[in-house]
Amino acid sequence: MKKLLQIKKIFFIASVFVVLSIPTYSQDIVKQAPVGFDVYKENILHGKIDTISYESKTVGTTRRALVYTPPGYSESKKYPVLYLLHGIGGDEKEWYNGGNPQIILDNLYAQNKLTPMIVIMPNGRAIKDDRAIGNHMAADKVAGFAVFEKDLLNDLIPYVESKFSVLTDRESRAIAGLSMGGGQSLNFGLGNLDKFAWVGGFSSAPNTKSPELLVPDPAIAKNQLKLLWISCGASDGLISFSKRTHDYLEEKGVPHIYYIEPGVHDFKVWKNGLYMFSQLIFKPVDVSSFPRYVYSENATSK
Repeated sequence: MKKLLQIKKIFFIASVFVVLSIPTYSQDIVKQAPVGFDVYKENILHGKIDTISYESKTVGTTRRALVYTPPGYSESKKYPVLYLLHGIGGDEKEWYNGGNPQIILDNLYAQNKLTPMIVIMPNGRAIKDDRAIGNHMAADKVAGFAVFEKDLLNDLIPYVESKFSVLTDRESRAIAGLSMGGGQSLNFGLGNLDKFAWVGGFSSAPNTKSPELLVPDPAIAKNQLKLLWISCGASDGLISFSKRTHDYLEEKGVPHIYYIEPGVHDFKVWKNGLYMFSQLIFKPVDVSSFPRYVYSENATSK
């Protein structure tokens, strides 16, 4: 009996040692953007914004996009890529003119909060005259927003991967956008999980497909998605499109972040979406943290 007790004691001590030696992983949540997150700072390193032109076989013309390369960009390294899409009334310069993404990202890099990445801001209107003029709801322009999926996959992504030092696997590609671009991001990202592992919709618009079409096989989406982010302003008249997607994903058990904050359909919400989403992509993700993404006035970063 005494020998048996000694054996049990040794087994207990060994078990405790094993448990304590197992590495644990916990992830602090990314918090709401603080005041000054989008203010230019002189005394930090800055990335670079350029215009690129690429041949689009899909449209039959040369098209333009903006590219942001991070501070210290080097051809000797390989970078993941975020494709950042605009709204129905904008073009490749909408984020730049209204959201100052380069300032938001520069400030985050200065705080060591981002995985270095390249950001591409394309024109999501895949028609020959893709200027943001006239009736944005005209049939040809609306059709162009859907055609952009082919332009993105068959023309723009191959161009970016041929001209920049980027990683080319699905886990190194993210897509996100505001309003109409949020709908495109959900449609194209969830519809091409072999191309994108990180998907974000900020205040996604009525062009967003129904949840059953977005995620016809929840098991595949659950297995392949690294992160699905859905955010919107609480007073946004289009919030129903985000909510119906969230409700479906919750019912089907597909992990995602559903972040509702005070606000309407404007850049205040969209800039915060970029601020939070960009900090989560291209790094380990703790799915168990997703339910903690609930707006709180006390949750601003310091």
